[in-house]
Amino acid sequence: MSRTGILFLVSGPSGSGKSTLCRRLASEKEAEFSVSCTTRQPRFGETHGREYFFLTEEEFAAKVAAGDFLEHALVHGNHYGTLRSEVLSRLADGIDVVMDIDVQGAAQVRSCDDESIRLALVDLFVMPPDEAELARRLNGRGTDSAEVIELRLRNAIDEMRHWPEYTYRLLSGAPEDDYARFKSLLIGERLRVARLRR
Repeated sequence: MSRTGILFLVSGPSGSGKSTLCRRLASEKEAEFSVSCTTRQPRFGETHGREYFFLTEEEFAAKVAAGDFLEHALVHGNHYGTLRSEVLSRLADGIDVVMDIDVQGAAQVRSCDDESIRLALVDLFVMPPDEAELARRLNGRGTDSAEVIELRLRNAIDEMRHWPEYTYRLLSGAPEDDYARFKSLLIGERLRVARLRR
């Protein structure tokens, strides 16, 4: 018996561990990342259609006007968006899709009027145990200046206010424990009778 795919939407502040969880899920072939569109220039080594679909401002605007995006946003002067076609075709084929997405994008996906998106959606907020641990994780990366870390911390605290909008919340702890719970949520959702095709 086959089933429809799950849209596993994952949010959380910088330093929560959400991106690591999503990457591991994809690397273990448990789900696929949807390839987003962006108007920013490709970085060294990036390929159109692999990391992103690189679009001009005009191409992006045309897709917005046509309603092609499941969600889209302007971030640091560049547009980013997830194509409906990238997600819907996979869900129809029974492939689970994981989206590492901010709270604004998550709100757009949740408000989508497409029945197949609403039925597929599983949304999770990954939350650090407390502000002190979040600060420790951000400092531990060793890649950002003190000013950048302070900004990320302020943004993270603001973002964490949104966790009650999600169906599930994972309070982050040890990485292996986090991944076990993260993956078990996806496995549990695969058992839903509503997802099974008769």
